[in-house]
Parts: sequence; structure tokens; C-alpha cells
Amino acid sequence: MKYKSIFISDVHLGTKFSQADLLLNFLKNTESENLFLVGDIIDGWAIRRKFKWYQSHSNVVQRILKIAKKGTKVHFITGNHDEFIRPFVPLILGDSLEVTNEMTYKALDGKKYLITHGDFFDMVTMTKKWLAVLGDYGYDLILHLNLVLMKVFKLFKIKTKWSLSKFVKDNVKKSVSFINDYENILSTYAKKNNYDGVICGHIHKAEIRTINDIHYINCGDWVESCSAIVETFDGKWEMIYWSKK
Repeated sequence: MKYKSIFISDVHLGTKFSQADLLLNFLKNTESENLFLVGDIIDGWAIRRKFKWYQSHSNVVQRILKIAKKGTKVHFITGNHDEFIRPFVPLILGDSLEVTNEMTYKALDGKKYLITHGDFFDMVTMTKKWLAVLGDYGYDLILHLNLVLMKVFKLFKIKTKWSLSKFVKDNVKKSVSFINDYENILSTYAKKNNYDGVICGHIHKAEIRTINDIHYINCGDWVESCSAIVETFDGKWEMIYWSKK
């Protein structure tokens, strides 16, 4: 499958729950002129807590470098979990790989999009990092609990893709309020700065919708949803949920 541009975020390489094998399969089965890595590709927070690095994670990095070598323009926009790279940006690595904190993307229809991981618009991450780190521990705990639940479902032959973390995001009042605030703040900023849209990640909630006349696009993640955003050669925006081909 060939696209004008592919956008992925929140891979969290270096953690147990990163779906690196699925991402590698996705990268092997798609082509694009541009590949945007919209932050939290490498999880420096998790690596500092306990270093875990699997061969599948190295395979993803090698695949991305191979894609760049073949001529695809690879743009790495840093996130809060890979903030250790931020002191060194902007970086130009070879002819096809650049690293930056945010950038502007011009779509085929001429519309202008802000690309940012999104953590700069998250007041918890920016002003109370200790609370953000604590929340990261909580998310990790939910993922472990979800794994236990999946084993129970399998034991009783219950076929379901129910996710505890998705349930929390969609139904717990404070979580829903945080997501709505995040989306509105980002969209307001984009509108104030004369963008037509914004492409982000950070909250692990894939989305394509219009907010206050701004085309809001969230790439989702490669921990649970395994989602990517693509712009096709006829200028359409699509969300892809990937399962192994």
C-alpha cells in the first residue's frame, strides 16, 4: 500500500507493551513519500526505570533507517518520553532524516497542519512532571491488569477485544474531561496561529474530527490500538488499525 504520508506516534520502544512486531509488519507492508514519527517513539522514562530492549525494538529502528536510506523523508517529532533528544534538536541526519520538536505540514489540498506530539499542551506534563510520571506508572499498571483479564477471557473462551485502559479513557469522568481539554487547547492554539489542522499523539486516543473549524487528527498509539494516520495520493485522510498481514 502506497501513501503520500504516514503518521505514527506513541510506539514506546523500550517497554514490555510496545507492539513492535506489529509496527514492523506495518512498515514492511506500506510505502510513503513521507513518514512522520509523532513523538514517544522511544520511552526514555521506562528505560530509566528498568532497561528493557527487545530484538523486535531494534528491528523497528533498523527498518525506519532503511526506509530513510531508500529515499522516504522521515521526520521525527520528539515527545515527552523521548525528551532526552530535545536538547540536540534540530538535527539533520543524512538526506532523509530530520529530528525536531514540531513542524508544519502542507497537505495535498493546500491546507496547513501543525505537527506536534502534544505534551507541550498538557498542563500536567509541563507543570507537574512528578504527577505525569505517577500517571505513567498507573497506565503501566492498567496494562498489566488488562493482560491478566485477557488471560482470564481466554481461559473461559470469551472472545472480546475489551480494553480496561480504553474503558477508563471513555468512561471515567476526569479522564474524559482531560482528553476533551487537551483536544480543545490544541485546536484553539492551531486556529490562533492560522493553521487549518493539527496532527498529534500523546493521549493514545486515535481520532479524526473537526473541532472549532480545525481538522484535529490524533495518531493513536502502538501499545494498544496499533493505529496510523495516512494521507492518500488523492488527498484523503484515513485512519488505519493494523493487524498482522
